[in-house]
Amino acid sequence: MRILVIQPELDDPPHLFGEWLSEAGATLEVRHPYAGDAVPTLDGYAGLLVMGGAMGANDDEVLDWIGPVKELIREALSERVPTLGICLGHQLMSTALGGRVTPNPHGQQVGLIGVGWTEAAAEDRLFAGLATPRRGVQWNYDLVVEPPAGAVVLARTEQGEIQVARYGRSAWGVQLHPEVDETIVGTWVTDSERVELADRGLDAELLLREIKEAREELDHAWAPLAAGFADVVMGPP
Repeated sequence: MRILVIQPELDDPPHLFGEWLSEAGATLEVRHPYAGDAVPTLDGYAGLLVMGGAMGANDDEVLDWIGPVKELIREALSERVPTLGICLGHQLMSTALGGRVTPNPHGQQVGLIGVGWTEAAAEDRLFAGLATPRRGVQWNYDLVVEPPAGAVVLARTEQGEIQVARYGRSAWGVQLHPEVDETIVGTWVTDSERVELADRGLDAELLLREIKEAREELDHAWAPLAAGFADVVMGPP
């Protein structure tokens, strides 16, 4: 069970999610386009995982690998290769299919945020078993503000921001980060961001400590997503 992983940035590896997939029997082959790795085809791969990054999903003219990754996503959906996009990966999936991604009108999302499941989640192939109260780590400026035609929204925040969506029969995107712990998130918090957070009345160290203290809760919440995605990869299209 070979899963192709596209990692857009050094600081967002598969990490915990990759460990859970490996425990489920998957072999991950990671490509780093930011470091010059070519974006391969899906030949020989049973699944596709697209990770997060600080760049924008609309940066096609800035980063020459954005377009090929979007084409890879379209190929995956066309060939019914099970696909999961995390944060930027979710946004790339949406824009690849005609959706719209912009900075969040409500501002940056940071820390532990409750997942607001929709009724559709209870019938979803991947998320039906997860559609119970749980929190996830979110750390993003941009988000999907208009999903593409045919997409099914599976979760929203209390303010209506999309957290989880299905794109086609076997492709999903999550705005939250099931793969991270406080060490990964800590690499994202620059000095300037600490100042920005403080200006909003938020303490970066407190946010990181809350993520650390919620480790058992988060493992319990999101390890089943990796196991479920592995099951989809191994199952019928």
